[in-house]
Amino acid sequence: MAKAASSYESLAIGIDIGGTGTKFGIVDRIGNVLFSSEISTRGHSQVESFIDELHHHLSILIEKAGGTGRMRGIGVGAPNGNYYSGTVEYAPNLPWRGIIPLAKLIQNKFQLPTILTNDANAAAIGEMMYGAAKGMKDFIMITLGTGVGSGIVANGKLIYGHDGFAGELGHTIIIPHGRLHEGTGKYGSLESYASATGVKLTAIEMLEKSQDASLLRDIPKSQLDSKKVYDAAIQGDKLAKAIFDFTGEILGLALANFVMFSSPEAIILFGGLTKAGDLILKPTRDNMESNLIQVFQNKVKILVSHLKESDAAILGASALVWDMKL
Repeated sequence: MAKAASSYESLAIGIDIGGTGTKFGIVDRIGNVLFSSEISTRGHSQVESFIDELHHHLSILIEKAGGTGRMRGIGVGAPNGNYYSGTVEYAPNLPWRGIIPLAKLIQNKFQLPTILTNDANAAAIGEMMYGAAKGMKDFIMITLGTGVGSGIVANGKLIYGHDGFAGELGHTIIIPHGRLHEGTGKYGSLESYASATGVKLTAIEMLEKSQDASLLRDIPKSQLDSKKVYDAAIQGDKLAKAIFDFTGEILGLALANFVMFSSPEAIILFGGLTKAGDLILKPTRDNMESNLIQVFQNKVKILVSHLKESDAAILGASALVWDMKL
């Protein structure tokens, strides 16, 4: 923490709702996360019980930070969050179905002005204000977690589109008639290959198709995950390395398409899969460059976010608060 907020300075609340967990924190104007915590998202089949638990835990932090009177408002990042309407709509990675008026529900519960955006857009705003994209006017943020999210910044502005849903690059079809995405019912999307979930599915497929020896064969299918694939690859397991090569090939192809669409200065990768380092980054870079036409080659940096994973989306969500018209 760089400095404590002064006793009269207003603060912002940032909430990052993920498919597995929800992180939240209280942030000052210069980007210090003063207090933070998290709860399970997956453990709540009803949004009302989720908001009750969020209120219970977040209220404790609000009191620690000086009470509701110091809070300027709440910013929320959520999958399929609509900036214009404050609703979460048909989010495939969340336990609640249909259209959820999430900003209104949170605002009513906390009695604080609340603004909502897509979770990856929130991470992009955090990266632009405090992270690797500071000073950049054109970049794409790709979050590689349970799913694949994205935020597109062009000419210094986040692209929302006419309905608030621009930037769903994870759902672009990268392999026609490819792998089924159970959440959307579509086939061959980037998310079904380049997410942590996609890595697990690739591992299962490769283990079934190949007879090669692998450390992964000792792990029950239900316990396989991207971390175990990484651990095996670090130990020199050829099949585990091939899983990352394949994932990087798909991701690199997708990034080449995105580069040719908006010509960003950089693509910033964020989230759990980036912890695999060059196992994923090298095949991704190589395949991006090989799929670009000449005018775009060797121009676009692939960077890994240097914000703490637990902080980036909280920072981005809270940054929405400073721009709120109260």
